[in-house]
Amino acid sequence: MNFLKRIFFLGTAMALSLSCAQADHHLSVHYKGKAGPGKGKHVVLVSGDEEYRSEECLPMLGRILADRHGFDCTVLFSVNDKGEIDPNNQKSVTNSKAMASADLIIIALRFRNWPDEDMKHFADAYHRGVPVIGLRTSTHAFQLRQGSYRDFNSFGKKVLGEGWVSHWGGHKREGCRGVVEESNKNHPILMGATDVFADSDTYEAAPPADATILMRGLVTDSLKPDSKPVTGKQKKNRATGKVQDVNEPAMPVAWTRELKNPKGKTNRLFCTTMGAATDFKSEGLRRMVINGVFWGLGMEDKIDGKADVTPVGDYNPTFYSFNG
Repeated sequence: MNFLKRIFFLGTAMALSLSCAQADHHLSVHYKGKAGPGKGKHVVLVSGDEEYRSEECLPMLGRILADRHGFDCTVLFSVNDKGEIDPNNQKSVTNSKAMASADLIIIALRFRNWPDEDMKHFADAYHRGVPVIGLRTSTHAFQLRQGSYRDFNSFGKKVLGEGWVSHWGGHKREGCRGVVEESNKNHPILMGATDVFADSDTYEAAPPADATILMRGLVTDSLKPDSKPVTGKQKKNRATGKVQDVNEPAMPVAWTRELKNPKGKTNRLFCTTMGAATDFKSEGLRRMVINGVFWGLGMEDKIDGKADVTPVGDYNPTFYSFNG
């Protein structure tokens, strides 16, 4: 399926089995929370990347959160002038005002160039202390060329904890197997998150000293879930300036921070460099993100590692690529 020639938005929603969603005139999708611990909380999921199909995985995550855990969820998209989903339109985000009522925001963005009126909603939410979960390319979420919010171009590096560095593993050739950081194995986000595998490659990353590293990503020899860690492959680590085996140590692929923002509020932040739509075929990765929502909202007491993170309806994500 060519997602850049695609389907009008409502047709896409149907194709993704969003039968219980409500599409509003702003071309976003809203899932009303059912019974669950998230009742009364609003999660806004913001898609907008050209490669990794965030427009497919975020509706799936939103529906899990709404149907299985009670959160009200709104999913925002990048669209073209015809109202079709078009992740190449870096200036577009639908219904950005939904972020004004967000209790938590999940972003899967890459080099967005939003106008000030849209950036204001995100900036205001961040400044009031709303927790943020950043997936994959959100380390380089913004590339604002003008306007009042260009300092957000460094949001990945300064806030989430890393910016764009490099593909540490071979892109579309080598996978990423999650290995729990032993010293933080009891962190709530990791409860029940076993057997994590991502067929997107491992990113190079060096989170700051104040970050709590939850998981590292072993570079594997193929994109298959049963692939083995590569051995004998060396690269220069840009943070240390030293050549090392790619898996000794493995790169951090998931971490948290609790950081005071310029307005004096503290945001809980969870970042993972995994997050292609195909990566979320991994139950362990889905569980980490769902756990991350509860952790971000200070609801750790609701995490038991056994919550249902099964997609609602079919989930058959498209393999990642540009213009595919």
